[in-house]
Amino acid sequence: MIADLTAADTAEVFARRSAPTDALATDAQTVARACHAMAQRFHRGGRLLAFGAGSAAADAAHVVVEFVHPVIMGKRALPAVNLAGDPAAMSALTERHGTDESFAAQVYLQGQPADIALGFSVDGRNAAVLRGLEQARDTGLLTVALLGGHGGKIAEMPGLDHAITVHSDDPLVVREMHVTAYHVLWELVHVFLDHPGVLT
Repeated sequence: MIADLTAADTAEVFARRSAPTDALATDAQTVARACHAMAQRFHRGGRLLAFGAGSAAADAAHVVVEFVHPVIMGKRALPAVNLAGDPAAMSALTERHGTDESFAAQVYLQGQPADIALGFSVDGRNAAVLRGLEQARDTGLLTVALLGGHGGKIAEMPGLDHAITVHSDDPLVVREMHVTAYHVLWELVHVFLDHPGVLT
């Protein structure tokens, strides 16, 4: 009885992950276009500015480490910054501009048109991430969003270059798929960089 219940629970846990994973795989063209555009920016000397609030801040930190410290031998380090990683700057900007402007203010100060803004939101509704991406768009950065659920307001943002959405309302599943997605982004960016002829 216990074994049967455990097996059923285990099957359900995997089932909640399989549909979003399959959907992400069928969205391969969207992911590939985002990777190509990111590789073009890196090829021109741009940097990655990653940001997310709450648990998504940890994903921003993780993806930055992947780019600046590649674990695969022979892959070059690429410049990346975690905008959520400096508590002093975050608290000062939040106090001065409000929570919703915390990332936008940093993009305004640090962002250059050659750069990439990568925003994380598990439901697509985080106001600070939305404002950061809007500021990035207005500054001329490439804008890429990793989202969950139905993409929320961020997916509807005018001028957003690339939205990769994990179609699940479970924030844990979304975060797990985001980890997969940004590892794919990292890997395919390097595939394009290894073939610079496709970047010009």
